[in-house]
Amino acid sequence: MTALVATRRRFEVPPSRIATSPPEHRDRARDHIRLLVARPGSVDHLRFDALPAVLRAGDLVVVNDSATRPAAIDGFLHARPVVVHLSTALDDGAWMVELRRADGSGPLLGPVNDDTVWLAGGGSVRLLRPAVAPGTRLRHAMLTVPNDDIAVFMAVHGRPITYGPQARRWPLAAYQTVFARRPGSAEMPSAGRPFSHRTVTELVTHGVAIAPITLHAGVSSPERHEPPGSEWYEVPPATAALVRHTHRAGGRVIAVGTTVTRALETVAADDGTVRSGAGWTRLVLSPDRSARVVDALLTGWHEADASHLQLLDAVAGAALVDRAYAAAIDGHYLWHEFGDACLLLPQRRSDLTP
Repeated sequence: MTALVATRRRFEVPPSRIATSPPEHRDRARDHIRLLVARPGSVDHLRFDALPAVLRAGDLVVVNDSATRPAAIDGFLHARPVVVHLSTALDDGAWMVELRRADGSGPLLGPVNDDTVWLAGGGSVRLLRPAVAPGTRLRHAMLTVPNDDIAVFMAVHGRPITYGPQARRWPLAAYQTVFARRPGSAEMPSAGRPFSHRTVTELVTHGVAIAPITLHAGVSSPERHEPPGSEWYEVPPATAALVRHTHRAGGRVIAVGTTVTRALETVAADDGTVRSGAGWTRLVLSPDRSARVVDALLTGWHEADASHLQLLDAVAGAALVDRAYAAAIDGHYLWHEFGDACLLLPQRRSDLTP
């Protein structure tokens, strides 16, 4: 078995630690995955459905209600088979897209402006300028489909995004959370996947409130670990009000995933006050821009060089994040969207005030 090295931001995750199938296909319920709870003084190894007992009455759990689209579509570029990942629909009618090799071996970086990818089902993608600089994975493109109905076209000809040459394809339902109601994410906001209706009911029974935001997640960055691009979000007035009420009452705001964290921190003032808002966020959280409103974070496990780790540091501090990852490595936790979960519960600044 490949060894894991648990040094600062240097660890390797062998194939045996990658969850390649949903837990339901591993003979367990989605809320029966493992949950590591990391606090400044302790690390506990639990099952996910123990979450209601870990949180306190008066806490607020904020979830992402974005639903996953079947955003991978087969096509041909100069007679060469490719896969197009439809990442983000832009306000001007264009899309951010990524081209991948059909054999699953990685991104295709070569096409120049005005190349056209011919899609299955009679659609086409005209490639425009790179999103950032030549050679980047993402680029602007114009998508043309029959009857101009992109949602129907994706439903008929698309499938969930997967990575790797051996990736098995699962139905779209496997990539939805129980909170999903607004289609828009290229990839699943996976931190919310372990929740079941039963776990949600238990949280509410224990006096824990639940509120939604929307953030439509674009494609991830498994090769280059780039910082996140612009993503569309909405923090509704009712959720913003619940966040303010929770803090006034002494409760904690627990973000379910990096997408929720990004949305809440986008609308947070310097003093942590949250107002409702919607639009495009370009916020990149890091130790240089620490969290102002999120007190704790429920998340999956990320790769060693992933930019998401900086966001985790911004919420929980590098020391607690490193302790959690070391414990996950020693404890044989499973990585990636179908893997196990982590709850980072740092000590809040308000708790340190005499």
